[in-house]
Amino acid sequence: MKNRLLTLLPALVPPALVLPLACAGGDGADGGAGNPRFLSMGTAPVGGAFPVVGGAIAEVLNDNRGENNWRVQPRGTKGSQENIRRLARGELELAMSNSAISYFAVLGESGWEQSYDIRAVATLALAGKRAMVGVAGAGFEMFVEPLLAAHGVTYDDFTQVYGTQSGAVDMLGDGSIDAAFLGGAVPTGAVTQASSTHDIVFLPFDEEKRQQLARDYPFFQLATIPADAYSDLAEDYPGLNVGSMHLITYADADEELVYQITKTIWENRQAIAEKHPAGRAINEANVARNTGTPFHAGAERFYREIGIWPEAGG
Repeated sequence: MKNRLLTLLPALVPPALVLPLACAGGDGADGGAGNPRFLSMGTAPVGGAFPVVGGAIAEVLNDNRGENNWRVQPRGTKGSQENIRRLARGELELAMSNSAISYFAVLGESGWEQSYDIRAVATLALAGKRAMVGVAGAGFEMFVEPLLAAHGVTYDDFTQVYGTQSGAVDMLGDGSIDAAFLGGAVPTGAVTQASSTHDIVFLPFDEEKRQQLARDYPFFQLATIPADAYSDLAEDYPGLNVGSMHLITYADADEELVYQITKTIWENRQAIAEKHPAGRAINEANVARNTGTPFHAGAERFYREIGIWPEAGG
């Protein structure tokens, strides 16, 4: 019989997929005529969706580059915050991040030491307890804290434990923690693992607070996790998408490069979806949706050309 665990899972729909692009730096230099341009992509620790989805996108970009002589190389990192900072330092050309984290990075708020001039390319929670709140430095608190605050809880009300999502499952099993914030593109590997080895409880949102969060923050979207997504989910779960799939880039990134990457991903979105269900978020209703980060001119140009740019509010 599986161990029974009380698990806080308020954010089990796709986190933001962020693929920031720098104009130069890292391994992204063009070696000259006929030589490939290497683009390093920062992902995250194993257990979440970032490494899987990032790998799928890199593979699709490489397999469908056409005349674009790039080579995208996924790299494991600590996650969103490290990715954005390494992007700014020119150590990465591409990186994945959560759109809530990107949102506050643009503003230079909620712990960011400066504003990061990034642009979107594609748009794709205990008192006295110990709860896993993600990898230290990854920036989970940027969407976890608003969730907690809406329900009258702060970080002072429980002990924060930091680590990977797969590590959280092990710690839930041995009683090292009481709850965990686990999230990612549905189905998320760590949640599937937890459901298969333990009896877990999906804690519900206060519906009024869920609705208010979606109104107050552009990176939160109302979303429902279907009952068949995880074995311990008895019925559809009214949740929040804590960040949509999106590509970001610095404002001064080459417009034509951003245009071509946007075009390649869009035209091969089915191939990405075949590698991970999160790829289904790359669609007409979602890909150009505003999450609080302005879109890059190259991406906007492509979406206008194919007629899906949302004129009212973008």
